Order: sequence, then structure tokens, then C-alpha cells
Amino acid sequence: MLLAIKILIGLIAFIHLYIMWFEMFAWETRGRKVFRSFPKELFGQTTAMAANQGLYNGFLALGLLWSLLISDQTWMYNVALFFLGCVAVAGIYGAMTVDKKILFVQTIPALITIGLIFFFKN
Repeated sequence: MLLAIKILIGLIAFIHLYIMWFEMFAWETRGRKVFRSFPKELFGQTTAMAANQGLYNGFLALGLLWSLLISDQTWMYNVALFFLGCVAVAGIYGAMTVDKKILFVQTIPALITIGLIFFFKN
């Protein structure tokens, strides 16, 4: 089960690297396709804000990837739980304020992984 948990953590990290990429480097191209309800005329005006958000998503991804490099299983789980908790909270807030589908992209995968960690950790 440890392998499955690590795969889920890696997938969640990948999602956040992708979010970081389009918010920091492709806000006016890919961002328009992701956030269709956002007024098109505001993308140019919000590039710096989106890049800042992207940076935070990058930190979440790096924290999750860092947890995968920790050899002590207890500490690996602790670090992963912290960053998965941050992802879940950010996803809930994003679903409440931006788009409901953020709940399914961020929050639910993080909560499933948290649940698996608590259920299967030694």
C-alpha cells in the first residue's frame, strides 16, 4: 500500500506542477482554457497575480515531492500529511471562491490520500 500512497502523492504533486506552469508561464493561453468563466479581458491584467498563485502551487508540489525522498516512513507520512492538508484546504477555498471543479481536482485526491495514509500507516 505504501507504493500506492506514493503514486498518489506523486500524481497530486504533478497536478500542482501543472497548475504552477500554466499560472506562471501560460496564464494568457492555457489559463483561458482552464478558467473559461473568468472574463477574457482580465487575463492580461492579472498575469502577476496568477504567477504568484502559481508559485504557491509549486511550493505545494515540491513539498509533496520532498516527502517522497524521505527514507524514514513516519517522517515521510508526516511531511506528506502536512502538504496534503494544505492542498485540501486550498482546494476547498478554491471551490468556494473560484470554481467547484477545484474540489474534484485538488481536494478529493488529497483527502483520499490522507485517508489511505491514516488507514495503512504503521
